[in-house]
Formats: sequence, C-alpha cells, structure tokens
Amino acid sequence: MQELYSIPIDGKRITIVHGDITNEKVDAIVNAANSHLQHGGGVAGAIVRKGGRIIQEESNKIGFVPVGKAAITTAGKLPAKYVIHAVGPRWGEGDEDNKLRSAVRSALELATEKGLKSIALPAISSGIFGFPKPRATKIIFETVVEFLKNQETSLEEVRFTNIDRYTCDLFLKVAKEFEQSSKQSTADL
Repeated sequence: MQELYSIPIDGKRITIVHGDITNEKVDAIVNAANSHLQHGGGVAGAIVRKGGRIIQEESNKIGFVPVGKAAITTAGKLPAKYVIHAVGPRWGEGDEDNKLRSAVRSALELATEKGLKSIALPAISSGIFGFPKPRATKIIFETVVEFLKNQETSLEEVRFTNIDRYTCDLFLKVAKEFEQSSKQSTADL
C-alpha cells in the first residue's frame, strides 16, 4: 500500500492510495457491486476470493440492491470489518452521473449508520461497467467531499484505494485541483 496524497476536509481526511483494496486495514472497504450482488469479476471477485465465501453467502441473503444504493456484509478473512457493496451504473444506461453520486452517498451513509471511522473506496463503475475513469473519479471525489463537509458523520478518513496507477493519478489530479481551488477561494476572502 502506497499513500500518494492526503488532504484535510473539515477535520477529516481524504487519502489517495495505490494498492490492493483487499489489504486495507480500515473499518470497511467498498465493493463496486452489481445489483444481484454476484461477486464474480473485478474488485468484487478479488474481495470474495480473499475474504472467503461468507461474503457471497451474506450477499445472497440480501439478494437485490438497486443501482445507486448500497448494502453491507461482514468482511470474512479481510483485514477490514465490513464490505459495503455499492451498486454503480453501467455506462450507457442513462442518468449515470446521478446514479454514481447516489451509490457513493449510500455507501457513506451506511458507514455512518454503523459508526465507522474509516473506509476505502475504489473508482466505482469505472471498470467493467465502462464509466469513463476521468469522469467517475471526479464525481466520486466531489461526492465524498460534499458528504464530509455537509453531513453529520462518524467517518474520519476516506481512502480512495485503487490497484492501477492510472486511476490513482486521476484521483490525484482531482484532489490537487480541489486543493488549489480551496486555497484560491480562501485567498479571495
């Protein structure tokens, strides 16, 4: 795990991490899931392979989760305590930006309901679901910042953890632009 960048947000922290999300020692990792919570490929497949069948078995009991929502299971053998399964949109299904925002918010709300302090989040929908990575990372980042600034939450740190360096670099770009615009607006006061 390599922490690439970290910025404070109203007493909380956003950290960009290059590494395998299944190794994150956080309260919960977020899985980019499909509506039927069948964890075969991508991040979901890796989570079940490493965490064990219990994650899939608990997901089967939940059943169906609509696009833009999230559900929570235990994390099996993973270092995290929970897996939050956020169902993002497939590119081309319509209203993708709002559905992605909703999936991220739903994951953050579930973490808050459980009183969790730290979560690791991948670039939901930007893998096999085809959401353009630059657009997805910007929406995910902005949604997390808005949540941390405007919601009462137990969360102290949100980690954007991705295995591929390209996605990490996109999160870095958005974070640095955000930090620059924050400094600019403070300077303008």
